[in-house]
Amino acid sequence: MAKVLIVGAGGVGQVVAHKCAQVPEVFEKIVLASRTEEKCRRIAAQIKRPIATAQIDADDVEQMTALLQREKPELVINVALPYQDLSIMDACLAAGVHYVDTANYEPPDEAKFEYKWQWAYQDRFRDKGLMALLGSGFDPGVTNVFTAWLHKHAFDTIDTLDIIDCNAGEHGQAFATNFNPEINIREVTARGRYWQNGGWQSTDPLSVHRMFDFPEGIGPKKIYLLYHEELESLVRHFPKLQRARFWMTFSDNYLTHLRVLENVGMTRIDPVPYEGREIVPIKFLKALLPDPASLGPLTKGRTCIGCLVQGSQNGKPKVAFLYNICDHEACYREVQSQAISYTTGVPAMIGAKMMLTGKWRGPGVFNMEQLDPDPFMEDLNRYGLPWTLTTLDAPMD
Repeated sequence: MAKVLIVGAGGVGQVVAHKCAQVPEVFEKIVLASRTEEKCRRIAAQIKRPIATAQIDADDVEQMTALLQREKPELVINVALPYQDLSIMDACLAAGVHYVDTANYEPPDEAKFEYKWQWAYQDRFRDKGLMALLGSGFDPGVTNVFTAWLHKHAFDTIDTLDIIDCNAGEHGQAFATNFNPEINIREVTARGRYWQNGGWQSTDPLSVHRMFDFPEGIGPKKIYLLYHEELESLVRHFPKLQRARFWMTFSDNYLTHLRVLENVGMTRIDPVPYEGREIVPIKFLKALLPDPASLGPLTKGRTCIGCLVQGSQNGKPKVAFLYNICDHEACYREVQSQAISYTTGVPAMIGAKMMLTGKWRGPGVFNMEQLDPDPFMEDLNRYGLPWTLTTLDAPMD
């Protein structure tokens, strides 16, 4: 049994707190910390067993280190903003605490998704005998584990990988994002990138799209090519991949609103002068949009996220789709959050559980696909994200 500190009290932090509380044999003590402690208290009030709360500015390494030294957790689950990854990792090194996050670091002043900043911590974590697990959400996270499991059990070689993320849910709002608006919009408006024949190919934002027929009654949806961080680690750890891409669905309504906001400058991430001071337009827009945590009771429908893989097994060509389907309303009944938060928060808990139980252990910085996928896949079925493997007739072009 161990003590964990969860940093971040948004929709994902709420799910992580609930799911850790459901596994008392591993998570004996839980501390939930955020810049606004009242948010932590509201989440703690939802949970039947007692959890502690704390106020923390995760950008402040000294303050974060002091909190870790005071609480003495074995592990930090970081579900704060990606901008804060490095400061929390620095505090973990200073206090001697293991680390898990769900999204890679990105600098606040540039929409640039790279692992280089966190991979640079490899020697420091290894020399301290500490483990840092990067990207233990769904995508990244489960999709990395899916790829490793397919390589281990279903394919001798994997030639192409398409990660496909569909939110077939409806929340009834004119325009809202299902996770942090600032991160979501930065991600969607960035140039697309995919790996092919040993190099990165670039596309204009949302310029490449296909139709994909999703399983279990979800049906055909238009998917758009984006760049997503797990591609960087997957092509590094599976160097024989000939092509790797990431796709996501968006409604026409979402894209129309986004196009207008982009055209008038509201998605800019650089400061602009306003009434004698500087503001960042996308941060102001975030303050106007619905809080993703408020969408839980409003959202209906399902998500489907999975890996479409083409390769061979026993000398024969093969195409398979390994996926999870998650129901928004079922998630809300369980943890009072919608499925986007749920599909990120459950894997964060499982990744922490893998480390605390010794299933995944080792000094240094790790991506999910570097570790044995089998115990993680078992826990996905056990803790609310069951998966299905199906064989297809043909790959996606």
